[in-house]
Amino acid sequence: MDNKPDNILEVRDLVVKYGDRTVLDGVNVDIKRGEVFVILGGSGCGKSTLLRNLVGLMRPYSGSITYNGRDFTKMGDEERVETRKKMGMCFQGSALFNSMTIGDNVALPLREHTSLEPSTIDIMTKIKLELVGLGGFENFMPAELSGGMMKRAGLARAMAMDPDIIFYDEPSAGLDPIVGAGLDMLIRKMQQTFNLTSVVVTHEMESVKLIADRIVMLDKGRVIGLGTLEEIQQIDHPFIEQFFARRPDAEGEDTAAYLRSLTD
Repeated sequence: MDNKPDNILEVRDLVVKYGDRTVLDGVNVDIKRGEVFVILGGSGCGKSTLLRNLVGLMRPYSGSITYNGRDFTKMGDEERVETRKKMGMCFQGSALFNSMTIGDNVALPLREHTSLEPSTIDIMTKIKLELVGLGGFENFMPAELSGGMMKRAGLARAMAMDPDIIFYDEPSAGLDPIVGAGLDMLIRKMQQTFNLTSVVVTHEMESVKLIADRIVMLDKGRVIGLGTLEEIQQIDHPFIEQFFARRPDAEGEDTAAYLRSLTD
């Protein structure tokens, strides 16, 4: 019987500071097992900082992050490393090693963190590449792939250790709308096929519409909305209204007026 909690991650009263500057101020979030959870907000609101804390790349000033019922923030270094083996990370720029083939990039976590036979690792690598539509590309170098293919290769590497959860940092950044939509559907495919939890930081509203089960909306390091896209859009908050209306602030309005004056 599966006794895992319904929430794979629980964030409580999370405070993160850079020096004297508070970047996250009392964040409370639950992430449900098997959902696609999107972190949304303006530039500098704390999205990437929250992501780095969720994946354990930094420790908070205060508060807790509970992963599968255990407090991630209180673990020792060795235990945190073991816990992170059940997490996958897709970086904005794919972060592939340019001197290694795509197959070697995907196989690297298995070679570093398991005692599997090389033949087994080769089979698992090919399976992961097949999952993301890159079957037969294991001997290609990253420079021989398009941007979208590199993103898929990064996802295959994130899947190498069969994680419970994958974190995505701006997965559609730099991709054209068609390729970006294909990546969005791949994120959904992973969720539906493996009941995989996905946490996605993105600015792409079209992606949000396609993939988000729930959204947390951040502004100035605080949660100002949590729920489905429809629920977020109904919240009476000036920043939420401004964000979804794509309405610039006063400085942006002054710039827009100036640009318009050049064409008058």
